[in-house]
Amino acid sequence: MKLNTELSDVKTLDHVGSKPSTKPQMKRARASNQKIPKWAYLLFIILAAFVTYRILQHRAGEVKAAQPAARPASVAHVIAKDVPLYLDEIGTCAAYETVQVQAQVSGQIIARDFQDGSDVKKGDPLFTIDPRPYQATLDQAKAQAALDQVTLKRQQDLVARKVISKQDYDIAVANAQKSQAAAEAAQVNLDYCYIKSPINGRVGLRNFDVGNLVGPSTPPLVTIQGLDPIYTDFTVAENDLPLVRKYLGGPNVKVQTYLADGSIAPRTGDLYFIDNAVQPGSGTVKARGVTPNPDRALWPSEFVLVRFILDMLNNAALVPSQAVQVSQSGPFVFVVKADNTVDFRPVKPGQRQDGDLTVIDSGVKPGETVVVTGQLALSPGARIAPQPYATQPPGNPQPSAASKSAM
Repeated sequence: MKLNTELSDVKTLDHVGSKPSTKPQMKRARASNQKIPKWAYLLFIILAAFVTYRILQHRAGEVKAAQPAARPASVAHVIAKDVPLYLDEIGTCAAYETVQVQAQVSGQIIARDFQDGSDVKKGDPLFTIDPRPYQATLDQAKAQAALDQVTLKRQQDLVARKVISKQDYDIAVANAQKSQAAAEAAQVNLDYCYIKSPINGRVGLRNFDVGNLVGPSTPPLVTIQGLDPIYTDFTVAENDLPLVRKYLGGPNVKVQTYLADGSIAPRTGDLYFIDNAVQPGSGTVKARGVTPNPDRALWPSEFVLVRFILDMLNNAALVPSQAVQVSQSGPFVFVVKADNTVDFRPVKPGQRQDGDLTVIDSGVKPGETVVVTGQLALSPGARIAPQPYATQPPGNPQPSAASKSAM
């Protein structure tokens, strides 16, 4: 029993003594197994980056597919320009001067020196009335005047010598003055035989030919109308009178006249007259402008379009008229931002100008970009594919109700 116990103790001691020698070996083996080469780390990083890139690319594709495609739309810049404040009216032209040439002495027409419808200048001959009777009367009056002058000179010598009375001398003086006046009247009647144009203008259709007997009581021989300049007559509505009175007398008040077919460029003249009362039946006020007409393109009684300019708006913001839309909350435009998305912008539009432009009183500033066409498919924040808008060239102004209602 004692021997067995000793043997077991020896085994136990051997077992216990052997433990310190085996643990370092196990640690070295484990350490050798856990050592990973550097290229494995590099490969792992590359694979992780590739997987991450593919994930992000997939998500970006999903986001891009979820977003709507950019919608095509034409855009234009807000520009600054000096434009007029105006009223558009309809009017007629009237001759600047109208003269009815009348015979002032009786006699037979022996000559006509013009063509119907031709232009004449002041002093050009028109008709000649037979001057022979008036020439004879003038010669007789001159002879009588000469005789009376000789008689007066004799009377002056006699009265100086106190041979005749003062009364006889006074009678001689009166006779000399009377005969001189008769000679001058005869000269005037003779001059009336040669009828000349009193103004520059255009003659109408003559009423008498050569051989007709005319006189002061007969109708006018012909009518002459002055066409350069020419009057432009139009009316201003009663509702526009406060605005007209505000600018009346200002330096920018002008009257533009042009034809509806655009055959002539607008001609700018001055305001000549505005009536002092409203017409009871029509509720309008008569006005008249003076328009240059050197080429005679405007004729009396011709219907014309009139733009009554009241003032000039300096550096007004202008956008194409199609850019202004109307919603339940009022007029608005879509403003394009830097990232090609649009922003809803309420505006206050003003008058429509030539070249399909509209004044914007408030809401946008010069230099900003607005959408001109394609607004129906847009909403705030939508992305667009902008395309430049082809601005229409300015032409003759066309009257519209919007030109008045905008004021």
